[in-house]
Amino acid sequence: MKSQDLLRWRPLACAAVTALGTTWIAIPSVAAEIPPTVPTLPTVEVVGTTPLPGMGTPLRDVPANVQIFSAEDLAKQRRSSLVDYLAENSTSVTANSSQGNPFQMDINFRGFTASPLLGTPQGISVFQDGVRVNEPFGDVVNWDLIPSSAIAGMQIIPGSNPVFGLNTLGGAIAIETKNGRDYPGGAVQVSAGSFGRATTEFEWGDTRGPFDYFLTGNFFEDDGWADHNASRVKQYFGKIGWRDDRSRVELSLTGADNKLQGTQTLPVSFLDSPKKAYTFPDANVNQLAFATIKGSHFVNDRTLLGGTIYYRKYQNANLSSNVNHDFGEIDPGTGATDTVQAANDRLVVDQASYGLGLQLTLNGVVADRDNQIAIGASGDFGRARLTRESQDAQFTAARGTLGIGNFETQTDARTANVYYGLFVTDTLNLDRRWSLTLAARYNRAEVKVADLTGSAPLLDGTHTFARINPAVGLNFNPSERFTTYATYNEGMRAPTPIELTCADANAPCRLPNDFLADPSLEKVVAKTFEIGARGKWNRADTWSASAYRTDLDDDILFIGSADAFGAGHFANVGHTRRQGIELAMATRVDRLSVLARYSYVNATFQSNFIENSPNNSSADANGNIDVRTDDRIPAVPRHALKLRVDYDFAERWTAGAALLWSGGVYARGDENNADRNGKVPGYAVMNVNARRQITPRLEFFGRIDNVFDRRYANFGTLGENFFTGPNRTFGPAVGVDPQPEQFRGLGAPRGIWIGLRYGLNSKSDGHE
Repeated sequence: MKSQDLLRWRPLACAAVTALGTTWIAIPSVAAEIPPTVPTLPTVEVVGTTPLPGMGTPLRDVPANVQIFSAEDLAKQRRSSLVDYLAENSTSVTANSSQGNPFQMDINFRGFTASPLLGTPQGISVFQDGVRVNEPFGDVVNWDLIPSSAIAGMQIIPGSNPVFGLNTLGGAIAIETKNGRDYPGGAVQVSAGSFGRATTEFEWGDTRGPFDYFLTGNFFEDDGWADHNASRVKQYFGKIGWRDDRSRVELSLTGADNKLQGTQTLPVSFLDSPKKAYTFPDANVNQLAFATIKGSHFVNDRTLLGGTIYYRKYQNANLSSNVNHDFGEIDPGTGATDTVQAANDRLVVDQASYGLGLQLTLNGVVADRDNQIAIGASGDFGRARLTRESQDAQFTAARGTLGIGNFETQTDARTANVYYGLFVTDTLNLDRRWSLTLAARYNRAEVKVADLTGSAPLLDGTHTFARINPAVGLNFNPSERFTTYATYNEGMRAPTPIELTCADANAPCRLPNDFLADPSLEKVVAKTFEIGARGKWNRADTWSASAYRTDLDDDILFIGSADAFGAGHFANVGHTRRQGIELAMATRVDRLSVLARYSYVNATFQSNFIENSPNNSSADANGNIDVRTDDRIPAVPRHALKLRVDYDFAERWTAGAALLWSGGVYARGDENNADRNGKVPGYAVMNVNARRQITPRLEFFGRIDNVFDRRYANFGTLGENFFTGPNRTFGPAVGVDPQPEQFRGLGAPRGIWIGLRYGLNSKSDGHE
């Protein structure tokens, strides 16, 4: 944009820069983009408050504890996985290893989950360049499909902000990708180290007149720290852009071809051999082709029109080994004894989705007060086909499965999702200190399910959910360096096809495989109150504090079946609550930087209900447990602390250390908090990293995770251990009964990696 235009739009300069390419990222200083002859503008941090391209809102007027991360922040630590970075650097974010693969972790934020596992209740919406990437089938989030080298900036927006649409119960994660104009030049990066891990990464950006382009690719090979949890990740991203003084258009393509193996959780009695798998194989193949067109145009000095169009093709192929819980039982129809030990289940989800969104942003004056209003609409459409085949199998001495029959079709179903949204958000500056934000969104979700086998016609059905969700926020800024706020907002989640087709207590199903004809569920509604404050002592010292409560109506939970072990149904269980506090502080003294983040999350059930959990030691004769009000929700740590220290030993040499401490969590299946195994113990882990700029273009980097090689777990579930025979073989085959145990998801042992990065110019990684 020309400098004279910036002067002409002086009141809108900061927001305009954001709208034309950095919608999600905080802008540290607009003055740095303007030639020295132009009068200096004040420093303003601008954040995106809608998922579609807009003008952004000054941080001082945002009534939320927004967390902002830039490409430079990610580059300092050189993490292989976005989940690893979030778990180490974000307030109220923890991760768990329920599937035993570093790219298939669950992210928990304020007690809500974004997970790649079908059937997990999803309470966080995730966006890439304004497009929601929660998959239409199951609303899962596949972290392995987001290339970290393409990230220009990222925001975590807390609360039930209705503007971000479905699944925004506890928060939204908004990711903006790089372009060639802001990230010119290129780099090649390689690294290697523990677990047979080897990575290669490249990126290149450039401009040609009004055009710019950016390309990046990541290639990750890892044998895994345990047996049978290797990973192969191939990610690609490209973007072509065009801009003039008033308009910006970008076309981006994201591709991935990944194979991820997991090791499942382990019973406590197996923890002396943490690298051994409980059963295997368990593998996921994820393939993605994702195209997005994003654009914005200034109609006049105070009116911006922005929009997105996208198409997303995704396929997941899963092969899993499962114990036959009916082994040894007599079939009442034939009188024969079931001698099949296991099953190999083959599941394929083939999905296509597309959509569009449009937003109009106007800056104006209302009652002699500055006002910004954004009005938008979106439509998202998805189709998916799920097929499941099962094969009888026997276990080897190493607990692997060998097929003993043909694969037979168990499920063949098609689903369709239609989501519409209309929203408005308005920020009114009441005076220089006070600002008021009002917002509302109408969501309509329609989910269709159809049977393709011809044998389950009752499966066919259409489920519709609709609601208007409001929000209000008030900011008070007594000085330029101090902000306080209070807000109330509401959001909703529509039940997924997985939940809708497994909702009958009289017809239990096994996740995520069986589709049945079931009654509908109610939508989940979240209501969040939050108060907070943030400020700066100076340019380098910042702090923030917030307190919140989110109440959910008609929360959905998977309820086990008393008649079929490992099976159950989804049900609305009433009210649940997540409440807590967040504290963060960052300071820099000379060459030393210190960052501290503490979160307290109290996630509880607020309704009484009965759950079948036969492996819970407190269960009655029917395997049922009574869950009472104020019992804690499993898998959510109440306390989490993150301390990070970075020191610049020299101009080109920096080292850092991070200490992560998390409190214990209750295992799934222990919703009444009464199982004799108690909590999965808390843990503390230290990670270190260093960077050395050998030449202006060549950088050496290294990191050590879990420096003291602590053995720890970050997830638990109650289950039945069937491998109670000699040398932990299949016990029922030799007359040894399975035993109820707590199973745990283990964290990785110590890992050491080193690497080199060669930049083709000094801005190739987003910083000098």
